[in-house]
Amino acid sequence: MKKFILLYGPPGSGKSTLGKQLARRLARFFIDLDEEIVKNAGMEIPQIFARQGEASFRQMEHAQLATLLRDPAIPSSVISLGGGTLLNPDTRVLAESHGQVVVLSAPLEILLERIRRAAPARPLLSDDPAQKLTSLLEARANHYGSFQINIPNTGTARQAINNLQRRLGIFHIKGMGAGYDVMLMKNGLAGIGLLLKERQLDGPVALVSDSNVSPLYASTALQSLQDAGYTASLVSLQAGEMHKTLQSVSLLWDFFLAKGLDRHSTVLALGGGVIGDLAGFAAASYMRGVNWVCLPTTLLAMADASLGGKTGFDLPQGKNLIGAFHPPRLVLADPMTLKSLPERELRAGLAEALKSGLIADRALFDLLIHVSQKPASEQLLPDLLEEIAARSMAVKITVIQADPFEQRQRAALNLGHTLGHAVEIASGFSLLHGEAVAIGLVLATKMAERLGVARRGLTVEIRNTLSGLGLPVDIPAGLSPAEIIKATSVDKKKAAGKPRFVLPVKPGQVQIGVDVPNWQELIFGG
Repeated sequence: MKKFILLYGPPGSGKSTLGKQLARRLARFFIDLDEEIVKNAGMEIPQIFARQGEASFRQMEHAQLATLLRDPAIPSSVISLGGGTLLNPDTRVLAESHGQVVVLSAPLEILLERIRRAAPARPLLSDDPAQKLTSLLEARANHYGSFQINIPNTGTARQAINNLQRRLGIFHIKGMGAGYDVMLMKNGLAGIGLLLKERQLDGPVALVSDSNVSPLYASTALQSLQDAGYTASLVSLQAGEMHKTLQSVSLLWDFFLAKGLDRHSTVLALGGGVIGDLAGFAAASYMRGVNWVCLPTTLLAMADASLGGKTGFDLPQGKNLIGAFHPPRLVLADPMTLKSLPERELRAGLAEALKSGLIADRALFDLLIHVSQKPASEQLLPDLLEEIAARSMAVKITVIQADPFEQRQRAALNLGHTLGHAVEIASGFSLLHGEAVAIGLVLATKMAERLGVARRGLTVEIRNTLSGLGLPVDIPAGLSPAEIIKATSVDKKKAAGKPRFVLPVKPGQVQIGVDVPNWQELIFGG
């Protein structure tokens, strides 16, 4: 597994500045390759160039980088490279075999301004920085452009780092215990054993999955675990929300005991939101809490359910009424698993993505409007789904970190869920969770617009977008309003005996904890 992020690009592109901030955000070490060379050589970079020449310096770069990347004692780190480090083909192969290379870029005038503010002077840009940097950029344009990931660094550092994280699919959630990584990684399931080893997680390992996912991906995960030296066993539950019960949790407890899991063991949840909730709760309560890892295989779970450490199961009266906060040690989303997901499931996941856009990402909201206007055959392309998943994950992670245990701001994530859950229950779970959320989003926006909270026309805009994405937007005929109202009355977010709603104001902004008098009439009164 590639455990390093290597920042590359021309002088002044911000490799060290962004690298330090990115490392703090990801709870990783930061290493400046130039500083390591200076430390070992006992002289500054300009002195090395003056005394030994550029060719000798490039050899030092290669040797120092090889030492860092090949040392098993060096933990996952963010490494800032020199602006010409990877001109050597052998050094480039070395870097790309051990990490993900990100090229940072900026216009000439911005690069020059940053260089003027920095010290010491750059050896390749002495005398006439403007002319020499212009020539350097021209000479290296094809080289920098040949790397797959190129991130402009022209605005704030925060914007650049956000873009970088979404592109890499690497995040870290703080504020819930020790914190944990969230990774969107193609073919990541094949390396799950090594990822557990990196985090010093112990066995025996219980792999929890369901009857839909297990035949497809359990063998890949089990093989990776066994290759890494773990004793691992599979337990497969019946798929579906109707099996998200205490009985299923009890089956997991029995399995853990039978396989000899102790307080140092690890539980893996391979599947959608139901499996994540069940396995996470079983892990939270078994022997007063054991480590667990979430491996979401649906778009809905990647975008929402796998993040934040909420675990639990349903009662006949309502969804998720029993549960606990128990953060996982890792969330690994392998987008390759989306290829086997039925189209209906993929579209259901888009409802959670639209919710994320409404909460805090106008660009994601606009992207989904654009997608909704495409032909159906072009709406679910793998690269597009991966971008939607990454942006949705970024929104939820930002909200979670601001309010880890749902004291206030995190309630924004319930947009569309209060009524959506009620509709889902009233349908007897014939509606998928994401489909019910789509209906809930329309109903919440309808209330917001009638109360003057949302701008006029937002309900129609959301209806059209969801409908264009192939999702339901109206309560299905035959569902009893009384049953929906009854299910809403036991929503776990209620306060003082009344449901509290999240209402959209505009894309990117919501109001939370809203008491809506006579909400039943607003919804069912026409």
